[in-house]
Amino acid sequence: MSVIDLRSDTVTQPTPAMLEVMARAPTGDDVYGEDPTVNRLEASLAERLGFARGLFVPSGTMSNLLGLMAHCARGEEYIVGQQAHTYKYEGGGAAVLGSIQPQPLEVQADGSLDLAQVVAAIKPDDFHFARTRLLALENTMQGKVLPLGYLAQARQVTREHGLALHLDGARLYNAAVKLGVDPGEITRHFDSVSVCLSKGLGAPVGSVLCGSAELIGRARRLRKMVGGGMRQAGILAAAGLHALDHHVQRLADDHANAQWLAAQLAGLGYGVEPVQTNMVYVDLGRHSAALQAFAGERGLKLTAAPRLRLVTHLDVSRSQLEQVVAIFAGFRSQID
Repeated sequence: MSVIDLRSDTVTQPTPAMLEVMARAPTGDDVYGEDPTVNRLEASLAERLGFARGLFVPSGTMSNLLGLMAHCARGEEYIVGQQAHTYKYEGGGAAVLGSIQPQPLEVQADGSLDLAQVVAAIKPDDFHFARTRLLALENTMQGKVLPLGYLAQARQVTREHGLALHLDGARLYNAAVKLGVDPGEITRHFDSVSVCLSKGLGAPVGSVLCGSAELIGRARRLRKMVGGGMRQAGILAAAGLHALDHHVQRLADDHANAQWLAAQLAGLGYGVEPVQTNMVYVDLGRHSAALQAFAGERGLKLTAAPRLRLVTHLDVSRSQLEQVVAIFAGFRSQID
């Protein structure tokens, strides 16, 4: 039985073309700054996004952590969404390893943070409080794209209040493709951005943190401290370069597949949220565990949750999604 995996876009396998460039990538010792392929990836992505420097790291979790720690000292604070990865899904690293206090706010229905609430959450300059230093946003946020106008407003708010602005851009390129803009139109509003290469872009490993030369200098020291320095990492960086050159525009296929899947599931009577990018959210309520078991017996991998997330990616075809719809139809006939 062939397996269809809709748990995340992190489950993709390297394509044959990607494996080929990985196999012949020139390498060196990246901790010494001598891996030419890593250096090319860092410089290329920083230039594409409008930053001075980039830093290649093993994961998005590490990239965000280094960004937060490079912006904030011990006892300082960042404002962040309750559902944001940098607060909820990355092991509390900023607090545990950076001694940085998170100030979480509720995420709005469109994936944004209410900027009036952000301003209200900024601490006064008083020794009783942690110093508020940073606003961290996420784009896409559960598949939702933050509008460019909102990003400009967030930039203005942070300037007025002396805050830095960080973007968890794990799916930055999904957002850019959805908006039909160069990704630099998004990142120009930020002081730093973390870009994941191993989600929709399909590389096997790695993220890049981009920012000023000073910020990346601090982050590079922190990368060593947390064990993120790699040696002949050009083999992995080559996959990221290939993904950036060949896998960006095809994200539109994932978006179209997600739209199609959502429409089919809604036609079966499931409650489906509006789709913007490559994520479909289905309201399953108490049936989520039963669906996971039913689907698993038929070769479909899902993560059980009352608000079920289905993620389309380069390893899922339209014909496979037709099989997914048939599985959901079969489950629906059981519970009706």
